[in-house]
Amino acid sequence: MALVVVCRVLTACNLACGFCAFDRRLPGDRTTLDDARLARLIELLAAHPQPALLSWLGGEPLLWRDWPRWSARARSAGLRVSATSNGSTLVSATARAAVIEHLDELTLSLDAPDARHDALRGWPGGALRVLAALRALARERAPAGAALRLRANAVLMRSTIGDFAALCSALADAGVDEICFNLLGGRDRPEFHARESVLPAQFAAFLRELPALRARLEAQGIRLVGDTQYQARLQAAISRLPWPVADCDPGREFLFVDEHGRVAPCAFTGAEYAVDLLDVDALSALPARFRAARRARCASACGDCPSTQVSGKFAPGVDSAIDRAQPRARDAVT
Repeated sequence: MALVVVCRVLTACNLACGFCAFDRRLPGDRTTLDDARLARLIELLAAHPQPALLSWLGGEPLLWRDWPRWSARARSAGLRVSATSNGSTLVSATARAAVIEHLDELTLSLDAPDARHDALRGWPGGALRVLAALRALARERAPAGAALRLRANAVLMRSTIGDFAALCSALADAGVDEICFNLLGGRDRPEFHARESVLPAQFAAFLRELPALRARLEAQGIRLVGDTQYQARLQAAISRLPWPVADCDPGREFLFVDEHGRVAPCAFTGAEYAVDLLDVDALSALPARFRAARRARCASACGDCPSTQVSGKFAPGVDSAIDRAQPRARDAVT
């Protein structure tokens, strides 16, 4: 089992997403992870016995000038590297070439196939630009001989969930390999959540349509992830029922590193459990350290766990049998 390490490398962003703590309109300092801790993170991962995926997060990580250099360094140390991006920089052929050269996986955020996405994220023309970037990457990766995996993530909101199938069709036409989704969260911007949170009847309709949508996508070679446990977790959130997790085996398969270089079991338990990377001798020692910290003081988030990877967000869908390690056949060089 691979260790996944999500690293929020900076908090700067160029979009104005009403649900996000890093909305460009919000006041406050913007921080970038320092070189010493980046170097230590890669050193620790290279020495770790598990294979590892290092995933850049922001803010908008592709605004980080040094992401190609650090990605190349990580890959030369034997790591796989990914990023989650709003796609705004990928109008540039140079930026796309860097993605193809330095990343194993790219996730693009797209919430609707039309101007609703643009309005939600403060980016006129954004949806069409994301789809165009995805289409270009799907076309350009094959001649480069790259195994770049192209993914898309949608935030399900009141104004968009009814057209999720249309969004998936647009993504399929653009060349995506995998699609995932999550509910709009209310922790960062509760006032936006009050307006755009998904209604119970909407989510019930979404779940009814999901198996047929998954089958249609699978027939095209596209994986729609999120297993039955994940669907149950989202249903609990819709119903405002807590989702306690007694034991997530913290630090064994997933780690989160923030922009200050603090490593924790997830993005929601840093206040209780985080350790500075410069104080870590080996990643293999972290699970025991986190367990001891949890016994001493259980993080409040564990009583209603918001870490979607714990609940099967990235697990195969119910009837999925696609080999996720392979790019889609239609993108192969002929």
